[in-house]
Amino acid sequence: MSVDTRPQQISPVGRARRSFREWRWQRPFWGGLWTLLAGIPIMYIPYQTMTLGDLHIRMATTAGAGSLIIGVLLVVLGLTLWFQQQSRIFAGVAAILLALVSLVVSNFGAFLVGFLLALIGGALGVSWAPGRPAAAAARTQPEPEPATAVSLDKERDGGDRAE
Repeated sequence: MSVDTRPQQISPVGRARRSFREWRWQRPFWGGLWTLLAGIPIMYIPYQTMTLGDLHIRMATTAGAGSLIIGVLLVVLGLTLWFQQQSRIFAGVAAILLALVSLVVSNFGAFLVGFLLALIGGALGVSWAPGRPAAAAARTQPEPEPATAVSLDKERDGGDRAE
């Protein structure tokens, strides 16, 4: 009996999933996603009319254009985190600042939903750092110094031994 060592054929779905995973690991994906999702309620809610039976409640504010601008900017910053990793710190800080401004401008940050999503997304964008491949990380590790008889004596004596 022999082991079949031929490479397995990968389905198109498996190939797409693998390439998406590699794309996702090379950027602050979750920070961008949360920031992008934060813009949606901040844009949407101030222009909505809620109906409870015969009662119509308009949530529009005088600063409706401001909430639209904040929402669009958060969506753009989310896309920036995905496609321009070099500017991730700027995009993260800008998302946090826009989240704070949305508290005042757009119905308490679209009822705190958009506010919290933008804060978390901005923080994830700022804190993300590109990783190094395992082979490169192993090459950059300094090698430990070889132990000598003098250094072993110092460790054993507590370092008080005069030379």
